[in-house]
Amino acid sequence: MSEAASPALVLDLDGYEGPIDLLLALAREQKVDLARISILALADQYLAFIAEQRRLQLEIAADYLVMAAWLAYLKSRLLLPEPPDEESGPSAVELADALAHRLRLVEAMQRAGAALMARPLLGRDVFLRGAPDGLATIDQPVYALSLYELLKAYGDSHRRQHGQVLTILPSAYQSLHEALERLARFVGQLPEWRELMAFLPAAGQGPLRRSALAATFAATLELAKRGRLELRQDRAFGPLYLRSARE
Repeated sequence: MSEAASPALVLDLDGYEGPIDLLLALAREQKVDLARISILALADQYLAFIAEQRRLQLEIAADYLVMAAWLAYLKSRLLLPEPPDEESGPSAVELADALAHRLRLVEAMQRAGAALMARPLLGRDVFLRGAPDGLATIDQPVYALSLYELLKAYGDSHRRQHGQVLTILPSAYQSLHEALERLARFVGQLPEWRELMAFLPAAGQGPLRRSALAATFAATLELAKRGRLELRQDRAFGPLYLRSARE
């Protein structure tokens, strides 16, 4: 750091990373938005600052002098009209806008860096735990089931929630087994001929009575086959008679 008796600003150029940072610092002194900053005033400030540093016989880095020369060239192009035979390339206004845009980018990066450095630092504001944390595990079950297994699982769940006992009522129709048991009680007690219709149960009318007649007739044929009953029919489609078989 160099010191001078003059109250003018004495700047250590090592504190800047390049001439663009110095331009940003000078632009902030205008206290206006970077989008509306005066490039001419900024160039005058930069050139005056470099001239003051050289007057104090400080070593000036080459890139600062290159920026000073380029700003002087830009200022001359902004002040003078564009020549009609100018080669194709960016105009002075476009160069000034590009410089202002770069200054805005540098300012945004500096703000982001300052906000990042203002956050708590590891080892100074926050500290690690003594023992490292284990890896967090998240279980994600994967099911590989067949269609039959899925349907079975659904059926088991549905049965647990809506379980009902199925009760099958006994059939009202006469079965052959029931007819055999009923006629077996009369075997050996029918010495005389009796009409078959007399052995029908009180089954009512309609399908129930026809079922009882068919079962009784089949049971009669079965007992006659076994030699325990005798059957007789006097005419075609006439009534059937039965009696116990004689010795």
